[in-house]
Amino acid sequence: MMSIRRVCPQAVWMLALIMFLAPAGCEKKQPNTSQDGAAAAASARPRVAFVTNQVADFWNISKVGCIDAGKDFDVEVDVRMPAEATAVEQKRIIEDLLTAGIDGIAISPIDSENERELLNKAAAKVPLITHDSDAPQTDRLLYIGMNNYTAGRLCGELVKQALPDGGEVMMFIGRLEQNNSKLRRQGVIDELLGRPAPATVDAVRFDPIGDPIKSDKYTLLGTLTDQGMINKCKDNAEDTINAYPNLGAMVGLFEYNPPACYQAIERAGKLGKIKIIGFDENSVTLQAIKDGTCTGTVVQNPYEYGYQSVKILAALIRGDQSVIPENKYIDIPPRKITKDNVDAYWADLKAKTGG
Repeated sequence: MMSIRRVCPQAVWMLALIMFLAPAGCEKKQPNTSQDGAAAAASARPRVAFVTNQVADFWNISKVGCIDAGKDFDVEVDVRMPAEATAVEQKRIIEDLLTAGIDGIAISPIDSENERELLNKAAAKVPLITHDSDAPQTDRLLYIGMNNYTAGRLCGELVKQALPDGGEVMMFIGRLEQNNSKLRRQGVIDELLGRPAPATVDAVRFDPIGDPIKSDKYTLLGTLTDQGMINKCKDNAEDTINAYPNLGAMVGLFEYNPPACYQAIERAGKLGKIKIIGFDENSVTLQAIKDGTCTGTVVQNPYEYGYQSVKILAALIRGDQSVIPENKYIDIPPRKITKDNVDAYWADLKAKTGG
């Protein structure tokens, strides 16, 4: 009994020591998977795509805006320009982006009517917005851009400035399936015919393509399309010069159209005789304005199209729905550039793009 009593206190002491030290040396901290997962999701950079309707210098300016916004709002940006300006190519791009797990898409639809199913499919998976050209009949969340009808009327004002006594006019554009194309064309027509502007864009009436459209002063000979190909536009312009000896002006409604018209007119030896009225800010167009061989151009703000698209998508992905206006429209107004303001405008453009 005595030996047992001497051993027991030591055993008890050793057991107590083991129990005291064991938790400190052996316990393993288990990760809080729910908190860690939430933290990882919060820190991950959203991936957004900016999809254009074709390859053009205009979109290179938008790309700069996208890159700047990506830095400002901590977003990874993928700018996609269809090698072929077709709805089929846009469809391939959108499906590729969705498969790759993109978080948001901004797109300028090539053919909003026939792309409705595609756009709605994308909108069901990620935040989808439109820029440059709208698709109001789809589930897109908002449109970023100008009022293209108003821009068309501004273009018509430049035609009247170039031909104050009237004359024959031909219009050139990439395609007429796009929402913005239809509205620009109609704005020019309504301005030259002296029609009052409708109360809303939805109330715009569209003149059919075909026979010339005439007013007491102006004859709109037609609207020639080229499907986004500058060489085709140049061919159209050369054919027009040959077919209409009394042609007074050419109106190019896409960014590359005025330079193509310029080349055709220069080749025919008629610079200054056939007036050029443009759209957008191609360097050839701006230089022609400086030289006096182009009356003026109506510019958008492609830098802001890119910047605002990325900014809005970043907010939507992070759960901020307040960036969607009640009218689902962020207006970036057009303006006219003529010899009076071309230098200041071009300097500002170069500063933004590093050009």
